[in-house]
Amino acid sequence: MPDTDLQRRCHTVFPGHRQPRPAELFAAMAAWCEEHDVDHDVYGNGALIQDFERKVAALLGFEAAVFCISGTMAQVTALRVGADDRGSRLVALHPTSHILNHERSNYQLLDHFQALSVGDRHRPWIEADLAAVPDRLGAVGLEIPMREIGGQLTDWDELEAIKRHCRTRGIHLHMDGARLWEAAAGYGRNAAEIASGFDSVYVSLYKGIGGLGGAMLLGSRAFVDRSAEWFRRQGGNVIHRSPYIVAAAMGFDARLAAMPAYFERTRFLYEALRAYPELRVNPVAPQSNMLHLHLPVERERALAVRDALAREQGIWMFNRAVHGALPASSVIEIYVGDNLLSMSDDSVREALRRFAAALTANAKMTDSSTT
Repeated sequence: MPDTDLQRRCHTVFPGHRQPRPAELFAAMAAWCEEHDVDHDVYGNGALIQDFERKVAALLGFEAAVFCISGTMAQVTALRVGADDRGSRLVALHPTSHILNHERSNYQLLDHFQALSVGDRHRPWIEADLAAVPDRLGAVGLEIPMREIGGQLTDWDELEAIKRHCRTRGIHLHMDGARLWEAAAGYGRNAAEIASGFDSVYVSLYKGIGGLGGAMLLGSRAFVDRSAEWFRRQGGNVIHRSPYIVAAAMGFDARLAAMPAYFERTRFLYEALRAYPELRVNPVAPQSNMLHLHLPVERERALAVRDALAREQGIWMFNRAVHGALPASSVIEIYVGDNLLSMSDDSVREALRRFAAALTANAKMTDSSTT
C-alpha cells in the first residue's frame, strides 16, 4: 500500500500539515481566484504574481524578488550569479548543504560554480570555519535552519560574524531560507532581521507555507533580473505561474502567523520526549519547529513499526527514515505543523508511548537475533 493511502486512514498524524487531496485543494484555489478576481500571468507578467513578489521582498527587506519553478534551480543560479559578480567561481557550502546532498551534482554538471565543503557536518557553521579557508571565495551558501542536523540554527552572534566576514572580504552571502519562516520563531526575531546582511535569499513556497511548489529568490533588482534570465536559460520560463502563486498566497499570512505556535508546540513535544531516553533527540533543545529522532532500530524496522502502528492503531508517526551512522540505528524527522498543533496533549503522549514501546520491542528482537 502506498504511504499516502496508509497515512490517509490514520486518525493521528504527527508530521507537518494536513494535505488536502487535489479536488479539495483545487476547489479552494478556484474559490480564492473568484474572490480576488485573479487572471493568469503570462511568463511572470501579471498583477497577482508581481504583487506577491513585491510582498515577499518587502517582508524580507529586499529590493526585488522573482518566482522560480523550483528551489533547486533558484539556489544554484543565485550562487552562480553571485560568484560571477565577485570574480571567483569558488563557493563555500556546509557538508549537509542541500546542493551537495540532494541535487545530483547539478552545479558541477551544468558548470555553475566550484563547490568547497567547509565546516563540521554535525554542527552549524561558525565564523572561524570560513576564516580558515585560504582561497578567495566568490560566494557562501548558508542554510537557516540546517535541516539535515535537526533544524539547528547558527548562533546569532556567529551569524552576525559570518555576515561581517563576507562583507569585509567582498563575498556574496546567500541564504538557503527554505525554512526561514520557521527560523524566525526560533531566533525570536523577524525574518527581515535575519535576512539583513545577506546578498540574496531563497524561500520555499510549499514547505512550511503549504503551496503546490515553487520558490522566491530575493536580492537587488539587478541581481534578480540576471537570475531570472538564467532561469529562462535553464527551462524555467513557465508560461503560467498563477497556480503556484495562488496556492501559496491564499494561505501565506495564516501560516506565517502560526509559526510561533508551531514552535511552542515543538517545545511541548521535546518535553514529552524526555520520558523516552531511548529516542535520542537532535538538537537537545528546540531551535525551530522540527527535530530529528535517532532510533534504536535499523531503517527497515523503523518503517515496519511505523506501518504497523498506522494499520493497527491509526497512528502515523513519521514520513521518512534514513540509515543511522551506527549499526541498528536510524533517523527520522518530525516537522511540527497543523497536525500536532490540533492534537490534544494526551493524544501526543499516548502516541509517543505506543511508538516507543513498539521500537523497544523491535530493538530487543534485534539484540536477541545477534546473540
